[in-house]
Amino acid sequence: MNLKIKKDILLESLLDVSKAISTKNIIPVLSGIKFDLTEKGLYLTASDNDITIQSFIEAKNIDEISKCGSIVLQGRYIVEIIRKLPGNIISIEVVDEYKVWIHSKTAEFNLNAINPQEFPQTNMSDTKNPIYIDKLAFKTILNQTAFATSTQESRPLLTGINFKISGNTLECTATDSYRLAKSIINIDSNIDNVINIVIPCRNLLELVKILRDDNQKLEVHVFSNKILFKFDNILFQSRLLNGTYPDTSKLIPEEFLIKMVAPKQELFDVIDRASLLASDRDKNIIKLETKNNKLIISSNSPEIGRVEETLDITKETESDIIISFSSKYMMDAMRAIRTENVILLFNSEIKPIILKETENENITQLILPIRTY
Repeated sequence: MNLKIKKDILLESLLDVSKAISTKNIIPVLSGIKFDLTEKGLYLTASDNDITIQSFIEAKNIDEISKCGSIVLQGRYIVEIIRKLPGNIISIEVVDEYKVWIHSKTAEFNLNAINPQEFPQTNMSDTKNPIYIDKLAFKTILNQTAFATSTQESRPLLTGINFKISGNTLECTATDSYRLAKSIINIDSNIDNVINIVIPCRNLLELVKILRDDNQKLEVHVFSNKILFKFDNILFQSRLLNGTYPDTSKLIPEEFLIKMVAPKQELFDVIDRASLLASDRDKNIIKLETKNNKLIISSNSPEIGRVEETLDITKETESDIIISFSSKYMMDAMRAIRTENVILLFNSEIKPIILKETENENITQLILPIRTY
């Protein structure tokens, strides 16, 4: 393998695929990036057996292809070397079977490489009927749900986001059993069969990191045990979680005894200040109380002190409520609300709290209250 390529072009692709480099290093080759140079261009691939990312640089964007071939280079070294090499043009040449010479201008590196035959075989083929989703809408729906996934591996399904595609709608749901986030968007495809899958949240967050903010469509291919995303010059493949995601539709009440509308940023700031004196730093329990069109947020710590703050709200019902909850969970949910005002819905001090946007019924945030007696 022997090529010359512009530094910026190579570095951009290396940074994209490096998101899939294994950090556990159980299998040494998974800490590497595979270079496949063909007459069509350069394929860069990295995998940790959970996600696989492949980036393609067309031959027209490569300054010189002298000899085709394949090699695997240690990922964290090659990225930093290319980043810090002087000059605009980088030369990469396999000089011995597993020795690579990298140079530009006055600097040169000789790296030990790994046999490309040891790299796992990756099937990045697609399906005949892809699903098309707007990139910005996809990033938004993940930002509105990902935070509610569980971090406990004891319940693997809850560490993922449930994707349910029916007709031309995509419904994403995440829960850790203490809170729930659900968002629905329209997609640019019409699906005959219902698709119901669970994708590891960690993998989706890595995908979001390399999605460009443009108006291009994200091409999605769903298989029985994996999902493939195609965009720009990148293929991003993730495994799916096995099992049936819990039916969360019954958790969200359809009727409420109390409905109020509050200014989102003001309420967020009040809760944030009240959490400063919360006695349990893990849960940050605070109390919410309504008195007519006044909302009282308070927290009390015998060791530290007490805080109480009042906020004007619009309440559509005469009933009042006293309820306690985790300020962290509430603030996470409010960050997903994009409207100036937020709707809060209650039934009782032991029933779920629901948050919604004032102008969009398709976003639902649910938080379980915390008993303080």
